[in-house]
Amino acid sequence: MKKPALFLALALLVAVLIALIGRNPPDLDMLRGHLTGLEARMAENPLTVAAIFFAAYVAVTALSLPLAVWMTLAAGALFGFWWGLLLVSFASTTGATLAFLASRYLLSDWVHEKLGNRLQTIDEGMERDGAFYLFTLRLIPAIPFFAINLLMGLTPIRALTFYLVSQAGMLAGTAVYVNAGTQLAQLESLSGILSLPLILSFVLLGIFPWIAKFVLRLIKRRRAYAGWTRPARYDRNLVVIGAGAAGLVSAYIAAAVKAKVTLIESHKMGGDCLNYGCVPSKALIKSAKLAHQMRHADHYGLTATTPEFSFRKVFERIHAVVKAIEPHDSVDRYEGLGVEVLQGHAKLIDPWTVEITGADGAAQRLTTRSVILATGAAPFVPPLPGLDEVGHLTSDTLWDDMVGRDAAPKRLVVLGGGPIGCELAQSFARLGSEVTQIEMLPRILIREDEEVSDLVKASMEADGVTVLTGHKAVALGKTGDKKWIEVEANGQTRKIEFDDILVAVGRAARLKGYGLEELGIETGRVIETNEYLETKYPNILAAGDVAGPFQFTHTASHQAWFASVNALFGKFKRFKADYRVIPWATFTDPEVARVGLNEQEAKEKGIPFEVTRYGIDDLDRAIADGSAVGFVKVLTPPGKDTILGVTIAGEHAGDLMAEFVFAMKHGHGLGKILSTIHIYPTLAEANKYAAGEWRKAHVNVRTLSLLERFHSWRRG
Repeated sequence: MKKPALFLALALLVAVLIALIGRNPPDLDMLRGHLTGLEARMAENPLTVAAIFFAAYVAVTALSLPLAVWMTLAAGALFGFWWGLLLVSFASTTGATLAFLASRYLLSDWVHEKLGNRLQTIDEGMERDGAFYLFTLRLIPAIPFFAINLLMGLTPIRALTFYLVSQAGMLAGTAVYVNAGTQLAQLESLSGILSLPLILSFVLLGIFPWIAKFVLRLIKRRRAYAGWTRPARYDRNLVVIGAGAAGLVSAYIAAAVKAKVTLIESHKMGGDCLNYGCVPSKALIKSAKLAHQMRHADHYGLTATTPEFSFRKVFERIHAVVKAIEPHDSVDRYEGLGVEVLQGHAKLIDPWTVEITGADGAAQRLTTRSVILATGAAPFVPPLPGLDEVGHLTSDTLWDDMVGRDAAPKRLVVLGGGPIGCELAQSFARLGSEVTQIEMLPRILIREDEEVSDLVKASMEADGVTVLTGHKAVALGKTGDKKWIEVEANGQTRKIEFDDILVAVGRAARLKGYGLEELGIETGRVIETNEYLETKYPNILAAGDVAGPFQFTHTASHQAWFASVNALFGKFKRFKADYRVIPWATFTDPEVARVGLNEQEAKEKGIPFEVTRYGIDDLDRAIADGSAVGFVKVLTPPGKDTILGVTIAGEHAGDLMAEFVFAMKHGHGLGKILSTIHIYPTLAEANKYAAGEWRKAHVNVRTLSLLERFHSWRRG
């Protein structure tokens, strides 16, 4: 708080100076009177007068005093046009930069602390286009320059950039006033300098960079579409390829604003999440957790028992759950919303034409103003020798393969230590499989902090999973009827026998067969897009797993809003995809949820932080539920309650995370969470207690000492 206090003191000083100037406001007669005396001194010692004038001008602009116009006129009268322009140009820019630096030093940290993440978009824009915005503002003298100096100090624009752009941007306005000063004897009022036509000219000059930017964008668009013939009319406003989370939301938004939209799906409505990912896996996790609780019923004062169940019925239930949710994503529902739904494979023929080939081989073509590619991702299967020979399961094929079995795989190898591999390894172990999990990296859940990986690993091992980290799969094969996988660790190899192997080493975007190569749309691991989710062709956008950078259902839906709005209204207004606050969860037991930075990322990026931690083993509701395992860990800047990131490990971690996501999104700190009433007894109190731990660690010791003396005095 010392810096804002210093700023207020400085502002008070400036206010007093302005008040003193206001008592006897300058005018042209006063200026001419002062110049009469200065002209004599100028004749005797021009360099001294120039140096004093330069220093005075710097001070006036640095303090934002309303004297700059009068001093600029004086410069023209005393030194002539060229020397006056040189002096004022450098003095005004130097003073402006000093005001800019003072604002940055005294106010920037305080303002960012108060507004938090709400400034992130502005900061990102200024880092990218700050020079452009500053130059535009400097060209319009109607905008107070002192306000520009102070506000720019709150942004991340570099000081050197600020100085150079200000030097160039203020030159035209400075020249007008210096030139007027050379004709001071004939000047009757300031209105004669800055007439309405001249002001309008400056405004047009300020708008020119925006016009130039727009023209460059048009030229870029024309180059992108060179060689293609645009249709005279369009069959659709929007065609969406893929009916997963991103595609469904995009089509829904388009229909809601009464656009004519077609949604094309080659396989199942609902995409991976409904049919192969989120929904079936969570149904499996629930059954596995109940089996686990039955084995450990004595933990709740009941009789522990070995669960008896039909593995076939477990998977029949999983399919029943999928069937129950299917109507939410069905053809009927979306057609009822006004979306045309076509079953078939879609391929781009040109930037405005999509060809749809049905199961019977019949093809039709639709022209459309815009296209959204939401083709999703599929499990990545590494080219391991022998993998095709032994056969394998993935998170896509698992659900149909298991539904007809009477028992869980006796020996299951799970290849991969990411979220999918961990969730499925633990679930199958709880349902009776002997599970071996193989991970090439030093630990599972490598994106999480080490203590999180260790906590989940310990829980999985307690469930019977053999977790082999630092083991690289080399080859697979059969010896008679026995299947095996060969792994290498520390220079040694060994073979592990199994009955089934589940490959869960990641997912790859679906990029082939959609005409991207023919159109020259750039792809790497995903389709390359700009911040508006546009591809090489601005009318072709991508969203969801195929666009990256995240592979979560909730981020696919989030991207879909930006993609659909930009596709339909981008000619008038575009929105940059906002990735500031992205949460995710791994649904192992205990669950792991995260938003923002964790410790290892903060260290990698060199971001200073402090850690506040609350152990869930101390939480009343967790103790009562028998789930007193895990922690809430919050990262904040040193000495501040601004939330940089949160990791929660424990029961319902994904649900508990919502409060922190909201706080980060809207710039609220831990103090706001601490002051919020949480129902007792609930797991959500863990968030409040974590905020309380931060508060206890930042109590002012001197204040407490004074309070102790005060209470002692009150007792007599």
